Amino acid sequence: MKNYKNIGLFLLSLSIISCDVDNSLDEIPGVVNPTVELNTNGLDFSSYVSIGASFTAGYTDGAMFKAAQENSFPNILASKFGTNFSQPLMNDNIGGLVFNGNVVASPRFYFDGAGPAVLPAVPTTQLGVPASGAPFNNFGAPGAKSFHLTFPGYGALNPYFGRMASGPTATVLGDALARNPTFFTLSEVGGNDVLGYALSGGSGVDQTGNLDPSTYGGSDITDPNVFAQVFSGMVNALTANGAKGVVANVPYITNLANFTTVTYNAIPLDAATAGALNGGFAAYNGGLDQILAAKNAGALPPQVLSLLANFDADEVARRKVSYQAGQNAVLILDEDLTDLSFLNPALTNMRQATPDDLILLASSTILGTTVGGNPLAINGVSVPLADQWVLTPEEQLAIKTATDSYNSTIASVAASNPNVALVDLKSVLEEASTGITFDDYTMTTSLVVGGLISLDGVHLTARGYALMANKILAAMDAEFGSNFTQATNGLAVAGEYPTNYSPTLR
Repeated sequence: MKNYKNIGLFLLSLSIISCDVDNSLDEIPGVVNPTVELNTNGLDFSSYVSIGASFTAGYTDGAMFKAAQENSFPNILASKFGTNFSQPLMNDNIGGLVFNGNVVASPRFYFDGAGPAVLPAVPTTQLGVPASGAPFNNFGAPGAKSFHLTFPGYGALNPYFGRMASGPTATVLGDALARNPTFFTLSEVGGNDVLGYALSGGSGVDQTGNLDPSTYGGSDITDPNVFAQVFSGMVNALTANGAKGVVANVPYITNLANFTTVTYNAIPLDAATAGALNGGFAAYNGGLDQILAAKNAGALPPQVLSLLANFDADEVARRKVSYQAGQNAVLILDEDLTDLSFLNPALTNMRQATPDDLILLASSTILGTTVGGNPLAINGVSVPLADQWVLTPEEQLAIKTATDSYNSTIASVAASNPNVALVDLKSVLEEASTGITFDDYTMTTSLVVGGLISLDGVHLTARGYALMANKILAAMDAEFGSNFTQATNGLAVAGEYPTNYSPTLR
């Protein structure tokens, strides 16, 4: 009993002591970041205009539509500048154009769970009907090449500029200058000067050396001197009255998802099918050997030998077709191979693709399909994939050479003009090929899942355009002494911009 009594007294003493102790914890104050006021260092945004092509317009998912335009990088910039900014908005979020009840520009893509699919809806924006909201600040004209921006009457050729053109002889640059800009962005000029060639699989002409753009085709590469004259003239005109602005260089477009999604070895075959195909190509492979043997033996007429000057054992090895069980290289046409058809019409300019070839995204709907319903004629397998679906190394080199020349001009113009800042979009796309950080996100150029490139494989997502806006703001800070990158709410926030749009958004 004594022990129990002592224990009771001990517990009572503990309860009394505990009543005298404050066990509550002091509230830990949250981290408060100090507000940093925006300092534009005298930049005048009272009349901001943007000039360019599809990136400037906010083109996304293969179409122009209202929500994408509202998330264009110029509109994001204008929100940070605190200035009014009028855009030629489409009528809907379907995208595309109609004329006399017929769809003349397709609706946007959406993700159907497997890949990009065309939205099953009819556009409501009428071709030829001017957009409301003039005068405009955004002069992004999807599809415009450099020399188109100064071409009188371009609105009759480009339906998107036609919606905002001030008159039948208007130019993109002229309408922009009419706004008396105090600040401008001149972006992706030069991109379409090589993009048409790339998207046609190099079926256009490299017009280097031709100074007359009126003779160019839609898929041709613009001569670098033509580009230099146009670009320099535009910057001189925009800065003539003291306006400042940002110019962007041209990325290597072959880094975009349109050219990297479909792999060169996209043909799966079982052993039986591979064996049957090899039997079918035995005559083709043997014919190559026969012609090379005849050439090496001097058994061909001199005029024929002159045509076969570059035909050698290396080319024979590249041209021979061989399949096996598993993943196989796509069969393609290659116009740079020696033409043997005058000796044997069956010896077409075909070979299997290598890792150095780029297969266009649009070919994914063609590969493996039959030609004319013939089950033995399979695109990319027994029948070579047409030239329009492939960029060979030679064609890629033409694109790179022209792009490098355009960028040399852009860098030179920016360096020589104190009113111009340069943003390096080329480096942004190169970094994104392995992963570029934007707030809490890592974005890549992969289709669908990368977050940077939209469902058309070429243009940016809304989040991608927000990143582009931030890169422009950073270039402005470096050149003009502003502080957008340090100011509170000075930059776009990644999470506020989507990477794809719902199919229910109309």
